[in-house]
Amino acid sequence: MNKILLLEDDPLLSKSLIKYLTLNDYSVDWAKDGQEAIDLSYDNAYDIYVFDINVPRLNGIDLLSELREAGDMTPTIIISALVDVGSVTKGFIAGADDYMKKPFDPEELLIRIKAKTNSIKEYLRVGDIKIDVTTEEIWQNDKPIFLSNVQKRLLISLVQNYPNPVTKDELMLLLDKPTDLALRVNISKLKKSLGIDIKSVRGVGYKII
Repeated sequence: MNKILLLEDDPLLSKSLIKYLTLNDYSVDWAKDGQEAIDLSYDNAYDIYVFDINVPRLNGIDLLSELREAGDMTPTIIISALVDVGSVTKGFIAGADDYMKKPFDPEELLIRIKAKTNSIKEYLRVGDIKIDVTTEEIWQNDKPIFLSNVQKRLLISLVQNYPNPVTKDELMLLLDKPTDLALRVNISKLKKSLGIDIKSVRGVGYKII
């Protein structure tokens, strides 16, 4: 199920959109102001953002700019009563993928959301771990996980090959300074950081079990 972060301070419109999108098999988190939205975006992985502009604490344009500067490229649709060319231009400059002018038909929003989510890249998944194959962002239980570049490469390789083992030679190629000790240390750090079971397969390499 695709997850949407909705930033909208109008409770009636928000409840209506949440009900409609939920009936169409989307999971929706609702933020009533920009600060709440940015907190939710840091703690969760979303497939698409739907942001109003004129909201309390941090407006939708500034929020989107901050997210883009932080490397968050989640597809974003702006919904706003601001219909002047300047506002629309600011939205796209900030990094919006689409712009809808209020009032709008919820069905049109759904069509646009589907167009964006259908083009979203695939994820690698094992257990509670999810990896964006394009950006190499990693989440566990929908919370972002930050690993060293070496550990990230090792994890992606192990997840891509799950449930089969990855050979030691293949894993060595992913290390900055390939040694037996470096491989063991990084595998051990991965196990501790993520709480996953990575088993040494004698004469072969390692695998997630």
